[in-house]
Amino acid sequence: MLGDAMIKIVTDSTANLSDEMLAQYDIRKVPISIQFDRESYEEDVDIDRDLFYRKIEEMGIVPTTSQPATGRYTEVYQDLAAAGHQILSIHITSKHSGTYQSAILARELVPDAQVEVFDSASISLGTAYMVLEAARAVENGWSLDQILARLRQMRDRMRLFLTPSTLKYLQMSGRVGRLQTALASVLQLKPVIKLEDGALAACENVRTRARALNRLVELLIEEVGQRDPVNVAVVHARAPEEGRGVLEQLEKVLNCRETLFAELVASLAVHGGPGVVAAIAYKV
Repeated sequence: MLGDAMIKIVTDSTANLSDEMLAQYDIRKVPISIQFDRESYEEDVDIDRDLFYRKIEEMGIVPTTSQPATGRYTEVYQDLAAAGHQILSIHITSKHSGTYQSAILARELVPDAQVEVFDSASISLGTAYMVLEAARAVENGWSLDQILARLRQMRDRMRLFLTPSTLKYLQMSGRVGRLQTALASVLQLKPVIKLEDGALAACENVRTRARALNRLVELLIEEVGQRDPVNVAVVHARAPEEGRGVLEQLEKVLNCRETLFAELVASLAVHGGPGVVAAIAYKV
């Protein structure tokens, strides 16, 4: 091993981590591809959130996404392995993306690299918290086995609820049952959706947007309780005021140790559309 060899963390652009955090912990990020008809972009490389929403308005279509090409991972793994590092690659839930499989395939193509690929069974800042936990554990000298054990524990404890302002995007992307979303659309209901075992599932329909946001808060509090210390995150798609409101409600009631707040990455906003607000928490 080389003198400075250590464990390096790799993730994908759905993890919703800021450039500052990526730089602070030297985390490698592999971009998701976003396609508008024949035009293909790499998230945060040649398309940002402003351009993404502008193109949706201009073209009148919802783009599609695809997992990073396996080659993008093999390049990153080869570079890190050449420097003597072990690699821990942490990714969006495999139930909703082929990203995890791309990373697994890339690992096979770099037999000399020591790569562990971890399925976060979460999305956005849920995945981000696992990436940050791993990066901080590396700084504290933890072994790969110790970090993986901690991530499995976090995965079991992670709770996530979200509500979209429109069902159009979820319907088009097929991410939540079509019949359910069609019925809710007709009745003008606002769904509250839960991430369970790595998959999104509609859990309730309520009458108004305000009630949906309140229900998001109530359900998360029920799941994690008010006594134990928790890490909390709220993520929104072009709905900063509502997102802040949800975070403030949670901070008043929960025993928050750390909070994260971010705008949802374009590669996930594709599926929920503008107006999505998600609340995430886990016992620390």
